[in-house]
Amino acid sequence: MWSNFIRGWNDFLPFNRFFLNTTIITVGNIIGNLISCSLAAFAFARLRARGKNFFFILVLATMLLPQEVTVIPQYVLFSRIGWSDTWLPLMVPPWFGWPFFIFLLRQFFMGIPRELDEAARLDGASSLRILWNIILPLSKPALATVVIFGFIGNWNNFLYPLIYIRTMDKQVLSVALNMFRGAYGAANYEYMMAVALIVLLPVLLVFFFGQRLFVRGITLTGLKG
Repeated sequence: MWSNFIRGWNDFLPFNRFFLNTTIITVGNIIGNLISCSLAAFAFARLRARGKNFFFILVLATMLLPQEVTVIPQYVLFSRIGWSDTWLPLMVPPWFGWPFFIFLLRQFFMGIPRELDEAARLDGASSLRILWNIILPLSKPALATVVIFGFIGNWNNFLYPLIYIRTMDKQVLSVALNMFRGAYGAANYEYMMAVALIVLLPVLLVFFFGQRLFVRGITLTGLKG
């Protein structure tokens, strides 16, 4: 029944507010990932610097740490600087890079011919100009992969909003959906399923429209470097 979608979304919890919160956090984090990871990947792939490979290995080594090891130190840190019950613990870290995205973009950037960089430098282009006008336009498949992974990861993020956010008006959809299940799901199963489908729909749409670039980005990244 189509009325289940309307009633489930409007009659129990303020899902419009949760949807807006999740959208703001997700879009902000995707932008942060694209900027920070592109800059880091460009430096590792195209610039010459002493110890560059060592620091790249160090970045990859952080991927070996399981989430359970870092969640408590991060919570203590963010609590002491007064970031509890705010979006800052959710939105600031993506602006400082994400190891997997840095690795993915770096591998793709290394497959772009260096002759393009040399020709641009002869014309007086700076490193940032080369990144913006040459590297990024040629890296749309890899960037699309970052966007899709970033969207899915942030849209479905449950643990960190559950840990840091206490105020109802600041909560996100993943936690709100679990709240709905605990408070109303047993007696209103049809509404819970309708709301769950609405929450899932943006993920399906993003992957559907970006799947061609996503598959191409994964394939080319695996072949280059």
